[in-house]
Amino acid sequence: MKSALQALRERTLMSAAQIERSIARLAHQIIEPDDVQDGVVLIGIRRGGEQLARRIALKIEEIGGVRPGLGFLNVNLYRDDDVARALPESEIHEDLTERVVVIVDDVLFTGRTVRSALDAVTDLGRPAAVRLCVLVDRGLRELPVQPDYVGRFVPTSRKERVNVSLQREPAEADEVTIIADPA
Repeated sequence: MKSALQALRERTLMSAAQIERSIARLAHQIIEPDDVQDGVVLIGIRRGGEQLARRIALKIEEIGGVRPGLGFLNVNLYRDDDVARALPESEIHEDLTERVVVIVDDVLFTGRTVRSALDAVTDLGRPAAVRLCVLVDRGLRELPVQPDYVGRFVPTSRKERVNVSLQREPAEADEVTIIADPA
């Protein structure tokens, strides 16, 4: 149980049910355009985008009967800041040339991670189109990056942190919370 102070600092933005509805909506939006009818490749940015990309891929398969290409991207080598963390290597087994690629991440904030992902994707091939899908867009961009598919837009301050907890399969533990910095 949360203390009163913790409850003031932390609030739930999305419940498990709301996340599942957003994933279904995102999957429908991704497969709607004519240019993805021949297939799409979802690339989850490691760590945050991995589970979201898996869940969207399963939903797309459920809707359309065909599972999209799926890969995972470690963007550490492409970062222009000091946020590098130990992450598993990239796993991309699809040829991206002339394919529609959807980069998937949990939270869009400054745009720096997405810029890194774009650099990495173009090193892997020349896609027909690259799109961006995020569960939460919190604004406050430092780079001109705009998502194509958004689960939820939540204006935040720089003193807040958005945490996404997603399991591999839908679970009651799934949630998105926002935490205010105590300072």
